[in-house]
Amino acid sequence: MAALAVVALAFAPVSHAEAQAKKDFKVAWSIYVGWMPWGYAMDNGIVKKWADKYDISIELVQFNDYIEGINQFTAGAYDGVMSTNMDALAIPSAGGVDSTILLICDYSDGNDVIILKGKDKLADIKGQKVNLVELSVSHYTLARGLESIGMSEKDVTVINTSDADMIAAYGTPDVTAIVTWNPMAAEILADADANNAFDSRSLPGEIQDSLVVNTATLKANPDFAKAMTGIWYETMALMSADTEEAKAAKTAMGVASGTDLEGYEAQLAATEMYYTPQDYIAFTETDLAKTTSFVTQFLFDHELLGQEATSPGYIGIELPDGTVIGDASNVLLRYTTEYAQMAADGKL
Repeated sequence: MAALAVVALAFAPVSHAEAQAKKDFKVAWSIYVGWMPWGYAMDNGIVKKWADKYDISIELVQFNDYIEGINQFTAGAYDGVMSTNMDALAIPSAGGVDSTILLICDYSDGNDVIILKGKDKLADIKGQKVNLVELSVSHYTLARGLESIGMSEKDVTVINTSDADMIAAYGTPDVTAIVTWNPMAAEILADADANNAFDSRSLPGEIQDSLVVNTATLKANPDFAKAMTGIWYETMALMSADTEEAKAAKTAMGVASGTDLEGYEAQLAATEMYYTPQDYIAFTETDLAKTTSFVTQFLFDHELLGQEATSPGYIGIELPDGTVIGDASNVLLRYTTEYAQMAADGKL
């Protein structure tokens, strides 16, 4: 994965000059509590409803390998992808692809977990091999957790492990420490010897789970953004209601992610979901600069901002109000609330 940003440079991503209006769009997503609504919307006609409204076609494609979906987006094969803010910076942005966070779906509020086998204190991790998806949000969670107790990555040995292999890896005798996210974390923690030693509740707002789109495609196709925004908030309104339809929707999402209604609601409890456009807009008005600084520092320390990066601010990040964090001449990641505001105003 360390080479992903470099690999991305070998492709020819769509530039602002090349982007054109079009009718057909593809968006990649993967199994995660905060992204299950997208799969539900695809399977239950909500995607088609909003695509038809704007006379376009939208296909939401599930990837079993989360990173591969982001890599395909970076290569230009997809118009959008579900990604964390950190991975959006580390892969498409570092690969030279100007990307926009169209919507923050949620932030992790306990979904990313450092799990120890037979131990329950984070300090017990010292000297252990730690299985995780290297250079991912799990790696970030480990680094921030270690920092919180005065330790660093030098105190452990990181073992790169695919998210698809995480549960099987935990079941082997040699694996004693693991960092992963739900639903894998929940399944592992069901084991009597598994203990939550640290989780993202200690990192509020830092691990954002977002819909990321190609900026050039967005500018050339605003109806695509309107439809995706409409899809999200209609699905959010459905699943957050106190109705039998909401219960059925969440049950379907749980089953699709390998659990049931009870298991899915437990995962939702560890997630700060943005059920309304006002929720998302309000979050962007908090101290995003401070939150982002933790992420960019991690990426810089691990040489994930590109070969030319000389500081954590090498890649400029544009906030909804136009403020730029980092290099204003190299903006490659942007937040927008333009379409969420349209939803809030009933103008989609």
